[in-house]
Amino acid sequence: MYIPHYYKNENLDEVKAFLRKNSFGILVNQVDGKPWATHIPLELETDRAGEDVLVGHISKANPQWKVFEDNAEVLCIFNGPHAYVSSSWYQEEEVPTWNYIAVHVYGKLTVLDEEATMKALHRLVDKYEQQSENPISLHDMSSKTLRQVKGVVGFQIKINEIQAAYKLSQTRPEDHASIIKHLKELGVTATEIARHIKKQSNFKQND
Repeated sequence: MYIPHYYKNENLDEVKAFLRKNSFGILVNQVDGKPWATHIPLELETDRAGEDVLVGHISKANPQWKVFEDNAEVLCIFNGPHAYVSSSWYQEEEVPTWNYIAVHVYGKLTVLDEEATMKALHRLVDKYEQQSENPISLHDMSSKTLRQVKGVVGFQIKINEIQAAYKLSQTRPEDHASIIKHLKELGVTATEIARHIKKQSNFKQND
C-alpha cells in the first residue's frame, strides 16, 4: 500500500489494538488468475511460538479456499473510520481531502484441521457474546447444530508484514481545531476520525 511517510503509523501496539477492534476484514488472494476477496472476521491471535497470526474461516462453497494450499502470500485489508474533510475548514486556500485509517496485513496461510477450526470458532463466539445481554455459547449447542463446522474451512495466517495508514490531517496542525469541530458535527464516523486527529495532535504537542 502506498503511504506517504507522514501518514505511516509504525506504532505496532496501536496498530494491533486497531486490528483487534476492527477485526472484520477482507481476505484477498488469486483464484483462476483473478483477485478474489471475501469479507470475514479475521482475529489477531498469538500462536504457540508467540508469533502474531490472523485466524479465520470461510464457507466451503466459496472457491477461494481451494487455492489455499498453494502457499502463496495473501493480503488482509482492515478499514477503520473515514471522513471527507472540506478545505473550507482551513485557514488558507487548499483542495479538500479524505481522512481515513486502513491497515494491510500480508502473510502465509495454513489450513486448520476440524478440531483447531472448532476451537477458533469457540474463541470467536465467546469474544463477541460478551457484549450480548443473554450470551450464548457453542458449548451449549447440540452436536447436530455444531455439525455445520464441516461446511467451513478454518485457516491461520502467519503475519509477514503490517502496513498502517493513518491519514489524519498531520500536515495541517494549524487547522486541527477547526477540522475536529466540524467533523464532530457530522455524525458518529466523522466524530471517530476527529477523536484520532485530536489524539495524534496532542501526542505531537507533548513530544
